[in-house]
Amino acid sequence: MQSSPSTILFQGDSITDGGRSRNEDLNHVLGHGYAYLISSRLGMDLANRHKTFYNRGISGNRASDLYARWNEDAISLKPDLISILIGVNDAWRSMNGEARGYTDRFARAYRHLLEETREVMPDTGLVLMEPFILRTGATLDQWEAWQERISEYQQQVQQLAKQFGAVFVPLQQSFNEVLEQADASYWLWDGVHPTAAGHELIARQWLSVVQHSPLAVV
Repeated sequence: MQSSPSTILFQGDSITDGGRSRNEDLNHVLGHGYAYLISSRLGMDLANRHKTFYNRGISGNRASDLYARWNEDAISLKPDLISILIGVNDAWRSMNGEARGYTDRFARAYRHLLEETREVMPDTGLVLMEPFILRTGATLDQWEAWQERISEYQQQVQQLAKQFGAVFVPLQQSFNEVLEQADASYWLWDGVHPTAAGHELIARQWLSVVQHSPLAVV
């Protein structure tokens, strides 16, 4: 891999999407979430390095949805670094008993897209972000089931990071710790989706881990 990534891609579901535009409007193309915060900070600090940042998160996506669009929304962009946050919708479908959630394809689909990425772009750096929840809003009614499912996903993502030589960004503990400062809904308004403060927490954790790893954007 080159010494530092020049093209950085953020992938995932609504948490990554952040209400991004689907056109060339540079005022909205990165959305208003953690991907925007990371890109703005690095873009400012490294202005003379001409880094390119993409956000291709899509609200409602599961790991299988991500895999289905991987050629168009990842490989075709030829990124030097891909950051992925996925999982909460896989769990949500199961919690709601929806037909789309009858079979749990999270780890299988996640593995497929990582295998494909390594095959086609062996030098591309991978950052796998830990899915997270807090006990409020959507997670209240079935909290123990939510915890169990997300815990499984967290372990699977960490294992995949090890197997594919990716940088793992832990997030659940960071959210647990800030509960001492404010309640769960302050950080994840419905137990799943971050507030502005929640997105800032994610961005700071991403930068803390990735910028002290071999994949540092410098």
